[in-house]
Formats: sequence, C-alpha cells, structure tokens
Amino acid sequence: MPFKKELRLLSMVDIFEPLSEDDIEELARRHRDIRLKQGETLFSPGEHGERLFILKEGRVQIYWVSAQGQEITLAMVDEGKVFGEMALTAQQLRVAYARAVEPSIVLSLRRKDLEDLILREPKVGLRLIEWLSERVRQLQTRLEDVSSKEAPARLASLILQLVENEGIVTREGYQVPTRYTHEQLGTMMSANRVTVTRAMAELRRREAIEPNSRCICVRDMEALSTSPKGS
Repeated sequence: MPFKKELRLLSMVDIFEPLSEDDIEELARRHRDIRLKQGETLFSPGEHGERLFILKEGRVQIYWVSAQGQEITLAMVDEGKVFGEMALTAQQLRVAYARAVEPSIVLSLRRKDLEDLILREPKVGLRLIEWLSERVRQLQTRLEDVSSKEAPARLASLILQLVENEGIVTREGYQVPTRYTHEQLGTMMSANRVTVTRAMAELRRREAIEPNSRCICVRDMEALSTSPKGS
C-alpha cells in the first residue's frame, strides 16, 4: 500500500482524529500490518487479547459459535473502524472469532502501545470510551430484539442499524451498499436463511424496502422503525 494512502486511511479512523500528522505518520511506521486473505481468521476464542486492531482495507466479521454450531455475528467491521476491545479490558482471553470477509489489511496495536498513546493524547482515550459505549448499546439492542421480536421486526431493526453504520442517501431513500446474503443477515439476527427470506418478503410487502434490488434499499424509514415487535 502506498505510504500516503496508508496515512490517509489512518487519519480517517475516528479514535485517531485528535492526533497530529506526525503522530499518524509514527503510527504507520512503527506498527506492522497484517494482511488477510478472504476467509482467513485473524483470531479465535481462547487466544490472548492484548492487541487492538484497526481495519485499513477490507471487511472483517466478528462472530461466535453457539453450542449448536450456529454462527452468531456480533459485528461487521468496515474500513477505518476499530475492533478487538479485549485489549481495553482486564479479561485477557478472546471469546469470539475475527474472519476476513474479503481481502483485508489490519493495523495491530499492542496494549502497551495503546496505553502510551492515550497518555500522550488523552482525547484518544475519550474516543475509545465513546466507541465502547456505542458497541454496548448496539449489542443491547440486538439482545432485546432477539428476546422480544419476531423475524420481520428483528430484520427491520437490523436494517436500521446497517443504515446508521454504513448507509448512503439516494433519491428513493437510503441504501446499504454492502451486499449481504440472506445467510449473512441470518447470523446477525439469530435466524436461518429461510426465515430471513420470509421476513424480507414481508418488509417488501409493506413497501418499507425496494422489492427488486440486489442491495438493501430503504423506501420508508418510518415503516421500518414502527414495525410491530410481535409481527
């Protein structure tokens, strides 16, 4: 990767916004990149979690596997985002998997390097707290959805979250640019592919999303947000 492009990508990472150009350049020079092929695993449960990761390019799925062998997606990490929050806690062993959904480049920061960075620029620590709080909020929402909502309402809630995280504005409404398969969406809402297909058909019937689109295109945000929880 060209060094200028690397600097630009790191400068776009939210937690690094308080850093100067010299600080960003030092980060890029001091810390190694990890290159992942599509489908390659970065870490697994039981491994020591003393590193924080920043995704420079690509896409990474964070997931765990239930006792029944079902994959449950905890997060989909996009470019410029942080993951591996175990480096910020007292718990040392990881409990989830991280797998590259497409070829990816990841910057790795040791816990000690992260601590030094926060001591030099406390605003980085504040940004990390905000990021962790948002992660907790999203996970709480996911748990509430799984425990109290039927499939169409869970899918509607998931689509709203995807729009919030990565959506772009179009003439017709909003679009989620990433093409998720029904199986991938199922791992994110604790449902199988058939259930997701039926829930998607129901949202199309309500005209909340576009009926004929390879991406998720939202026509009516209000219809999604007011989807009855038991429907």
